[in-house]
Amino acid sequence: MSGKVVSLSRARKTRARDEKKRKADANAAKFGRTKAEREAEAARARLEAGRLDDHRRDEE
Repeated sequence: MSGKVVSLSRARKTRARDEKKRKADANAAKFGRTKAEREAEAARARLEAGRLDDHRRDEE
């Protein structure tokens, strides 16, 4: 029986740290955008809304 000796507390801490890193990476992918990206998206949305309004027909 020549197995590798493992510190259980160290293994537990490593597993917890890896889980935390995985969650952080998932949140960064889901929510993480730079300010420039958010502003560009908002400008694009305003432009598209303006184009849609320009093509609207007024039926009065």
